[in-house]
Amino acid sequence: MKVLIIEDDKILAKTVEQCIKNKYDVDHAYDGEEGVLYAKQEIYDAIILDIMMPIMNGYEVLNTLRNNKIYTPVLILTAKDSISDKVMGFRSGADDYLVKPFNREELIVRLEALIRRSQGNYTENIIEFKDLKLDLNSRKAILGKKEIILQGKQFDMLEYLISSKNTIITKEQIFDKIWGFNSETTANVIEVYASGLRKELKKIGYDKYLKTIRGVGYIWSE
Repeated sequence: MKVLIIEDDKILAKTVEQCIKNKYDVDHAYDGEEGVLYAKQEIYDAIILDIMMPIMNGYEVLNTLRNNKIYTPVLILTAKDSISDKVMGFRSGADDYLVKPFNREELIVRLEALIRRSQGNYTENIIEFKDLKLDLNSRKAILGKKEIILQGKQFDMLEYLISSKNTIITKEQIFDKIWGFNSETTANVIEVYASGLRKELKKIGYDKYLKTIRGVGYIWSE
């Protein structure tokens, strides 16, 4: 799982990373504008967001994300502790609110609960593209009444691509998201899985939506 920390205080951002790095891969953005850019380019399981930041504050970040139909769950982590601040945070689109200084364990359990709720409520954990459905609970790909047999991380790759449709996904992004930074394998494995996935999709006529961007990665697009 992957979390984006949007926090201009680099020392604090590193502290937050230390709290959660055993369970999550972490990206950092050090101002609001950079945070929006990251959130648009990547798929995150959650975002930890500061309010008082340069260029764009946290409220502006939230409004921008939600207006762009990016519904990644957001945990505001800020020193602003008034009721009016909290109300504004939630009305801007935040899913939870934690005040600095924070307790490490509370941060972890709030983040876990946030991700758990979002996964449970995400369209009944089903992703759809045309007549193809991916059931994230059973990890089955279904076209009509027919189940498409996908091996291991082929399902994860297809989920990632469809969730990011019309966006070029680099091999590095796929590797980091599915295999993780600490994997002992190499990024070459992506081509092997992509080839296998394409063969299965060809059986149902959906291989045409999986396009290779030579030297870069892949895109799922009509």
